[in-house]
Amino acid sequence: MVNDGKEVSSLPLPIGGLMTQAPFSVVNEQLVTLVKEAHNLGASQTFDPFLTLSFLTLSVIPELKLTDKGLFSFSKFSLIEPSV
Repeated sequence: MVNDGKEVSSLPLPIGGLMTQAPFSVVNEQLVTLVKEAHNLGASQTFDPFLTLSFLTLSVIPELKLTDKGLFSFSKFSLIEPSV
């Protein structure tokens, strides 16, 4: 997690960017910190933004996909411009 160009929290996932060999307690602590930081930066307090992002890549959600180019709308067949 980066704020104003400075890293405020992280959760390294060295195995393919998906997994780690770190113990659960360490991973859980880092994830809790990431979620708190995301909420501090304005993410909704009612959900875990990282869990939401992980579901955007699933094929069972046909409307939107998170790609390396950004958020893609299949109904419009175009990238969705980011907004703040």
